[in-house]
Amino acid sequence: MSVQPKEAVGPSYSIESMRYAQAQTWKAIENLSKMIKPGMLESEAVALGKQVLADLDMQRIWHPLLVRFGANTLKTFKQRSDGDPVLGENDIFFIDMGAVWQGHEGDAGETFVTGNDPEMKACAEAAKTLFDRVQAKWKNQQVVGLELYRYAEEQAQAMGWVLNLTIKGHRVSDFPHAIHRGGDLGDFDHCPNEGLWILEIQIAHPSKTYGAFYEDLLA
Repeated sequence: MSVQPKEAVGPSYSIESMRYAQAQTWKAIENLSKMIKPGMLESEAVALGKQVLADLDMQRIWHPLLVRFGANTLKTFKQRSDGDPVLGENDIFFIDMGAVWQGHEGDAGETFVTGNDPEMKACAEAAKTLFDRVQAKWKNQQVVGLELYRYAEEQAQAMGWVLNLTIKGHRVSDFPHAIHRGGDLGDFDHCPNEGLWILEIQIAHPSKTYGAFYEDLLA
């Protein structure tokens, strides 16, 4: 484990528990994504998500559960949704979950589409593709966090999407990670260690009012 102060962990930290929490988070996202249907309100999807997490015996939510429909997919984590939109037959949405299992913080997010709009499908797929490219650069070249987001911006432009650089990843750990004040991954001037950082990717369509989001643990 790195001795960088921003990568400090608590006495109960283990990479195995981090991976378990992350796996449970992805299971919750998968379960919820299958329940979200056209005609549903965004608020109804959030309520379903809370029940999904409870059914998987999460210990607690450590960051608010987000489900964003349509134009709200352009909103950052700290921004409130506009209204309470209804999911359309040809629409886009993402799920962002952060919950605690085995005393460790899971955090993951993914974008989904309803219907057959090709540009919406491409947008959702691009967020995952961009995540994979950036994660591969971390794994293969051991670059610092600052470089990961420089690379992400470059790749997003080449792919024809707009990267939201106000979203730059963050620490996770045994709960609560916030006591370690790790800051953003995109400001970290060392190579991030596995099992400690969430890589976040949020992109916008260059001309339409929607975007896509994908995040996962660097591990």
